[in-house]
Amino acid sequence: MPFQASQQAGPPIFIQKNWAFLHTGRPDGPEAVQLPSKRPSGDTPMREILSELEQWHAAGERIALAVVVQAQRPAPRPVGSWLAVTASGKIAGSVSTGCVESAVVQEAQALLAGKAAHTLHFTMTDEGSWEVGLTCGGEIAVHVSLFTDVHARLLTALRQGETVALVTSLEGHGHLLAWEDGRKEGNLDLAAALEGAFPGPQAAHRTTPQGECFVQTFVPPPTLNIVGAVHLAQLLARLATVAGYHVRVIDPHTPFATHERFPTADEVVRAWPQEALIPTFLRPTDAVVALAHDPKFDVPALAAALRSPVGYIGLLGSRHTQAARRDALRELGFGEDELARIHGPVGFKVGASFEAIAVGIIAEIVAVHNGKWPLKTS
Repeated sequence: MPFQASQQAGPPIFIQKNWAFLHTGRPDGPEAVQLPSKRPSGDTPMREILSELEQWHAAGERIALAVVVQAQRPAPRPVGSWLAVTASGKIAGSVSTGCVESAVVQEAQALLAGKAAHTLHFTMTDEGSWEVGLTCGGEIAVHVSLFTDVHARLLTALRQGETVALVTSLEGHGHLLAWEDGRKEGNLDLAAALEGAFPGPQAAHRTTPQGECFVQTFVPPPTLNIVGAVHLAQLLARLATVAGYHVRVIDPHTPFATHERFPTADEVVRAWPQEALIPTFLRPTDAVVALAHDPKFDVPALAAALRSPVGYIGLLGSRHTQAARRDALRELGFGEDELARIHGPVGFKVGASFEAIAVGIIAEIVAVHNGKWPLKTS
């Protein structure tokens, strides 16, 4: 049953599905009720299979893990992509678009039957060849090993939104999990591989006294703060979830700010934007989009975003609305260089429907975060 917050009047209510909490004050306040989430943290391919791994581990399943540790373009999946196989035959994740999946699953099953951890190498084969190969071209290396207590601890860390690095020995010496604060669990002899692992994210080979290792640093996903629980926000929240964002919907109106209306959102925050958007908590990887089309929402949301290092700021509305909001921000003391950070009207122009507008918004956010803005026109 979904978490229901009290609808009585009072302080801002923060509802979060990803280690959910109910605060009776500011979002950094001490009072919290934590609830488990179905939504993983960590903007890496591991998050694609986190829920399945948690379920299988809780059920006592024996699990084999396969991870892409090396790839030459063109490659079907990036380095750090994961596939999991259970002894009972369940499969989650992917290390290719299908061209080598069967071979990897067979090797994982052999591992569960007693074979030692090892690395598989796949290369492009000639058309019509019967051997297993990458029909799309390229070369990849996939390491296969058993799920261990270190991986179980990794699941917990990802669920809690922690930044961690996982070291996997490619020569059978186990695993090491490390935190930014220096904590470590697993084979401490692999610690030499951690040099340069933080702040992440990254996935790379390292050579240590224990031999070759693969290091993958997991970081929390970027957060998209959507101000205004309007219909467009519902569509944008769904797309942002698919794109890998941690989604916060901010609106003080109880009838609109509900998880029933925003089932894919990680947080539904019943508060005014000036209460919910704390500049010191906003990161360069995050985004703030004002969709309320109301100055009582738009101006404080934009002001908080402009006082932060947030990487993307978007404002819905006509050019008249854009000018009015900027005038209000000038009265608050913001200069032209600061106002130039605002993308408005928000999103790429791909159509007039709500669906098309939502697609245009998430496309622009992703383009900016990936350094693809401004887009090439030819």
